[in-house]
Amino acid sequence: MKKDNNKEKDNNNNPLKQFNFKFNFYWIYGIIFALLIGYQLLNSSELTSNKLSQNEFKTILVDNDIEKIVIVNSDIAQLTIKSEALSKEIYKKGKNQSFLNQGSPTYIYDFGDLQNFENELKNAKSEYELDFDKDNTSRTSFLDSFMVWLPFIFLIAIWIFFMRRMSGGGSGGPGGQIFNIGKSKAKLFDQNTKVKTSFKDVAGLEGAKEEVQEIVDFLKNPDKYTALGGKIPKGAILVGPPGTGKTLLAKAVAGEAHVPFFSLSGSDFVEMFVGVGASRVRDLFKQAAAKSPSIIFIDEIDAIGRARGKNNFTGGNDERENTLNQLLAEMDGFGTDTNVIVIAATNRADVLDKALMRAGRFDRQIYVDLPDRNERKEIFEVHIKPLKMDKDVDIEFLSKQTPGFSGADIANVCNEAALVAARKNKKKVYHIDFLDAVDRIVGGLEKKNKIITPKERKTIAYHEAGHATVSWMLEHAAPLVKVTIVPRGKSLGAAWYLPEERQIVETDQMLDEMCATLGGRAAEKVMFNKISTGALNDLEKVTRQARAIVTIYGLNNKIGNITYYDSSGQSDYTFTKPYSELTAQTIDEEISKIIEKQYNRAIKILKEHKKELIELADILVEKEVIFEENLKSIFGERPFQKEEPIAISKSKSKKEETKEEITEKNEDSKDENSKESSK
Repeated sequence: MKKDNNKEKDNNNNPLKQFNFKFNFYWIYGIIFALLIGYQLLNSSELTSNKLSQNEFKTILVDNDIEKIVIVNSDIAQLTIKSEALSKEIYKKGKNQSFLNQGSPTYIYDFGDLQNFENELKNAKSEYELDFDKDNTSRTSFLDSFMVWLPFIFLIAIWIFFMRRMSGGGSGGPGGQIFNIGKSKAKLFDQNTKVKTSFKDVAGLEGAKEEVQEIVDFLKNPDKYTALGGKIPKGAILVGPPGTGKTLLAKAVAGEAHVPFFSLSGSDFVEMFVGVGASRVRDLFKQAAAKSPSIIFIDEIDAIGRARGKNNFTGGNDERENTLNQLLAEMDGFGTDTNVIVIAATNRADVLDKALMRAGRFDRQIYVDLPDRNERKEIFEVHIKPLKMDKDVDIEFLSKQTPGFSGADIANVCNEAALVAARKNKKKVYHIDFLDAVDRIVGGLEKKNKIITPKERKTIAYHEAGHATVSWMLEHAAPLVKVTIVPRGKSLGAAWYLPEERQIVETDQMLDEMCATLGGRAAEKVMFNKISTGALNDLEKVTRQARAIVTIYGLNNKIGNITYYDSSGQSDYTFTKPYSELTAQTIDEEISKIIEKQYNRAIKILKEHKKELIELADILVEKEVIFEENLKSIFGERPFQKEEPIAISKSKSKKEETKEEITEKNEDSKDENSKESSK
């Protein structure tokens, strides 16, 4: 250990290792330019010659010490003194000849008018019998030439600068130069660039991990599969809601595969120049084929994989379609026989082109769903490792408390819990900090200083107590966890419930949930015989559920077993409705009937339990927060016995699950977890 420390000290004290110089080819241009400037300056006549006055010039001229006079640009005269005359005392006062000015003129004389100067020389030469030579010449200095070319050099430099910026920056790497604009921007991970993420770091996602692990195993042991006649799959696409761990799973593949792994985003193919996207696709697969067997990971592939000509309003983007066509050809074209596997990720599989999704290109579509309760527990265990926690933290309860949360949401909960504990100057993270973090993420920040009148406070208390009372008395409504009248986010009060994690939803279950949602407005009607604007969020949710009952799931007797939902997404770009005006009127009537029926049902329940409602609202006004224990003390235990869920194979596959069902289930889980009453 001492030797290692001494080495580190030596490295720190070594000045050569403290400065890491990187060679740049532009240094050569700079050195050449500096040498040219220095040469011109050192050989300039202004530096190597003395300037003469008129009297001094006449004295030298009469003494016949001048060997040669050169008139430059009809402006000045350069005088060269005879070598035998340089020994005179008058010339020793001037500049001595050195290696810098050997052969240069000794003096410079600014004569003024050229014609008068030439006449003066002619007269002096005949009068004093002088023997000097005279010559005329024109010269241009380097600085003058440089100033002439400076504007053109400046324009060329600006052009190069902007072309480098448009082509991906001035880094000098692939894509950094104008001639490399068609090169791939993929990052290569190989044995020299280790990725620390492994499958152990991916909690949950057992089915997805199994599918991806098989691809990794195929690359490591291809003979195991080819011996039976199997072929390596061309690609696998990870599909699922945002934050479920698709990119994390790809990182684990990079860490486990031990083969070259090319990673890039779908937007990296997009460029302002025509043909660049297709060129980058060709270059990417060329690099991957050179290092085969290898893996290519394209994140957010919907940036280039969107269905061609699907948008009827704006038309197709030719450049994007050319990029997609090149990708299709590279994945399964005429000459694709290399061991290159493409893994892609997207949360918008419904907009991808059918040619991209067919077998032979993406052979496997791996759905990465939102985690269930057991998977959420595993995810919590991964993200709480770096936290200093107290023993009272109940991970089992937290996994039940967070239905509809993705892996990214759970990571945010753990981080927010640590921030809450630090804000309160705690030494450890406690269970209450996790609950506060969930409330903070779902409902928003508490606003205890918000000005609320006593009348409004009472109305909010009865509104939230109405939700709690109706949900407690209905069999299929979600059980209460907490109710508060402290303003949080945009709402003036909120109720937290613990919904069941269902795979299918029956009509009675949806109607009970709608009735519990309308319990807040019904309580205002029962207690004050008035209603307020505080039920906006409730009405929005109820209307959405009623419309789904009638138009999507076919649960209405009058409309019948018909759905007007289009899973292909084409209905989003058309002006026509899939039903007549008469059917539209019937749909509106049935939606209104369903909502009004559940509203009257909630009023009936509250009238039967008006005494308990008042008692519950008084506790809310006094304590601002009530929990499940308060309802048990007022209403007693709920008479409905819930069956424990068991892990069985789902009768409905994920491929049959429509986009609306997935979105509805995810939104309802979070809405039920935080039923906010916007005032």
